[in-house]
Amino acid sequence: MITLTAPAAPPLSRSTPSDRPPLRVGLVQHRWRDDAADLAKTLRSGIDQAAAEGAAVVFLPEITLLRYPADRPGGDDAAALTEDLETGPTFTLAAEAATANGIFVHASLYERAPDADWLGFNTAILVSPDGTLVGRTRKLHIPISAGYYEDTYFRPGPGPDADPYPVYAPDGLGARLGMPTCWDEWFPEVARNYSLAGAEIVVYPTAIGSEPVFPDFDTQPLWQHVIVANGINSGLFMVVPNRTGDEGALNFYGSSFISDPYGRVLVQAPRDEEAVLVADLDLDQRRDWLELFPFLLTRRPDTYTALTEPVDTQRPYGVGHEATAVVK
Repeated sequence: MITLTAPAAPPLSRSTPSDRPPLRVGLVQHRWRDDAADLAKTLRSGIDQAAAEGAAVVFLPEITLLRYPADRPGGDDAAALTEDLETGPTFTLAAEAATANGIFVHASLYERAPDADWLGFNTAILVSPDGTLVGRTRKLHIPISAGYYEDTYFRPGPGPDADPYPVYAPDGLGARLGMPTCWDEWFPEVARNYSLAGAEIVVYPTAIGSEPVFPDFDTQPLWQHVIVANGINSGLFMVVPNRTGDEGALNFYGSSFISDPYGRVLVQAPRDEEAVLVADLDLDQRRDWLELFPFLLTRRPDTYTALTEPVDTQRPYGVGHEATAVVK
């Protein structure tokens, strides 16, 4: 597993001095293995590598320990893939790695729901250096198209009485963090809500790759562009751990990256190789950028009422455009 590192990028528009030291973050891009012990060993090795490079927090891809299930529609047996939030293998891996290295560890799991419905939650967690759960965020937006039949596995978050956009600032991290998941990364509303809640870093655990119906269509550039752009328009550092390799109908294209509020990609993994990324984040660059381009200050929420209307399934593309079928 290769390791790629990046120092803090220079500030471009600093008008107020900063006394905050850079935050060193890491992520692991991995290939799934059907041998559970081998997979856990690989992920643990990646976490340990990032910690050895000084990372204070390490981020892992979507549904970290599972083969991506949604390349085919699920059924009543999908619940067999779920796990308990704090006693399952994902939390156990994250907690053991966190305590062994004295760092925060983020991971993602298929969380068992508390009722008889077989749909579970797609959940991101953050574990502290003492092995306790300090953050949990459930995926809000669920894809429904060919190769990504997630609506047959996951129910939309956040769940009853939960904050859809929680921001965590655990003691010892020195940063404010949001943890949405994958499909959420395509929605500018998500980044903006996290920014308004005070997040400095948004991490998107991700599982994205090929399009089975259109195998010649490479969505990787679009995927990266939209995430970086949402970081620009909301003043956020983006941390995006993806997986790599073939899994069923999909080939995951890796390309995990970390970007800053100016739209600079600080460090990026290859498409087809397991990797550890480590980068220093000058978090006051969020403030610097939003002082120069005050998007949050000059918003006009009084004109945005159409965005909060219920989705019109007969006209999802807007007025004057007839609905067409989702590609399945």
